[in-house]
Amino acid sequence: EREHRPREAAERAPGWMRLVCLSSLCLLFLCPLGESDARRAPKIPRCPPTCSCTKDSAFCVDTKAIPKSFPPGIISLTMVNAAFTTIPEGAFSHLHLLQFLNSISEECSLCLRFIENNDIQALSKYTFRGLKSLTHLSLSNNNLQLLPRDLFKHLDILTDLDLRGNSFRCDCKIKWLVDWMEKTNTSVPAIYCASPFEFQGRRIHDLTPRDFNCISADFAVYETFPFHSVSVESYEFNEDQFVAFAQPDSGFCTLYIWDHVEMVFRRFHNITSRSAVYCKPVVINNTLYMVVAQLFGGSHIYKWEEDPQRFVKIQDIDTTRVRKPNFVETFQLDGEWYFVVADSSKAGSTSIYRWNSNGFYSHQSLHPWHRDTHVEFLDAGGKQHLILSSASQPPVVYQWNRSQRQFAFHSQITELADVQMVKHFWVRKVLYLCLTRFIGDSKILRWEGQRFVEIQTLPSRGSMAVYPFTVGLRQYLILGSDFSFSRVYLWDDLTQRFQPFQELNMRAPRAFSLVSVDNKDILLAASFKGNTLAYQHLVVDLSAK
Repeated sequence: EREHRPREAAERAPGWMRLVCLSSLCLLFLCPLGESDARRAPKIPRCPPTCSCTKDSAFCVDTKAIPKSFPPGIISLTMVNAAFTTIPEGAFSHLHLLQFLNSISEECSLCLRFIENNDIQALSKYTFRGLKSLTHLSLSNNNLQLLPRDLFKHLDILTDLDLRGNSFRCDCKIKWLVDWMEKTNTSVPAIYCASPFEFQGRRIHDLTPRDFNCISADFAVYETFPFHSVSVESYEFNEDQFVAFAQPDSGFCTLYIWDHVEMVFRRFHNITSRSAVYCKPVVINNTLYMVVAQLFGGSHIYKWEEDPQRFVKIQDIDTTRVRKPNFVETFQLDGEWYFVVADSSKAGSTSIYRWNSNGFYSHQSLHPWHRDTHVEFLDAGGKQHLILSSASQPPVVYQWNRSQRQFAFHSQITELADVQMVKHFWVRKVLYLCLTRFIGDSKILRWEGQRFVEIQTLPSRGSMAVYPFTVGLRQYLILGSDFSFSRVYLWDDLTQRFQPFQELNMRAPRAFSLVSVDNKDILLAASFKGNTLAYQHLVVDLSAK
């Protein structure tokens, strides 16, 4: 038994010990580790060359970056005269137990600071990722103007945060911090805005998220249609959303339908037209009609039939009245439907047609011999008007006479000539007009009880189309241009003027239309010399970046 017991002990001895027994004599040898034994022993990270480490702390001098490895168990990191200005993401992610980040500068060798006085200019969003044990953090007396959104999101037990001595820019990128300080239990000494001017010197604690206007927008190309067009009109029919394009080059009036699955417009139907300049839809008593105005071969009215699905021509428009149509407008008066065709020839006249249950019939001729380019219907103060733009004289206003059931000449808006188009819009129950010109500047006019008064001039050389529209609470205006970028303007309530918003690259736009469908706002642009385009209005929260 005695002889066997030493053997058992030898077998149980670890790899670096060898127990050799000869009879009753046992000797203990210390042996070098073998390869298999070495693999079993984990390699413990060493203290970085620029640091000295104890069991739970590290003290680093003149470090040029956050060291990438430390011994395990470090809860306090002190850096003296740190020589870096940015802290990248995950810089402390390997220090899972870290509770204190300290920094000491030569100027104040007895002051305890936390990443202070180090001229830190930028922090990554994930700088403090993994530091769930961090309780005290100071970023004071650096050169920080902003902080990445949700920088302190995962610091669940942070009790003290010092941000003093930085030059914070109080704009949308700091809004998240204002919101965070309202909700956190972390103690944060008072900090102040260095800019912009309107917030300069204000305590950030006194700001609220409502003080920041951070919702902006952008128009981005959403869909491209591979054809030229000179008009675009959107309409709803049988609970579907459609758009109609006049394509004189292709010889069609083309209809597209919105695909609710693919979220795009797809081709639906064509009406053959040798020289269409305008395709105007109108829905009367749940029946769809299409007025197709052509430069040659006369203009026509079509009716949609469901079985089989097709457009059938039901009426020709008198070519002795309408010789060179340029635009079509539809409207309702006293419960009856009308459409008016602006005639741009020297021998024709702008003409009004009225629906009488079987078709549209000639109702009135307006403004003969004046080469009209556009008609705008306007209902203001219970009175109905038509505003006619003309190549030969300033725009004029006709007013509806209810007793005679006719439009009568009312006034001339301005002395400006070369007005291609007049469009109206409302802002807070105030009526405005926009007059676009091809050679001169465009004008914004405001109605002041008795007359329109000019309030703004917009540069618009080469413009033949203007379109005011609203998305949500935002009032926009787009001015097309044949010579440069088309410009989108946004109405500013403070100045009561349009401010430049965005430039869009489109070739010779002739018409615009807004479609709102499936929570999307899409601006369609008919292009005479390039592809027809659809732009999506995207809402952008600047504070989320």
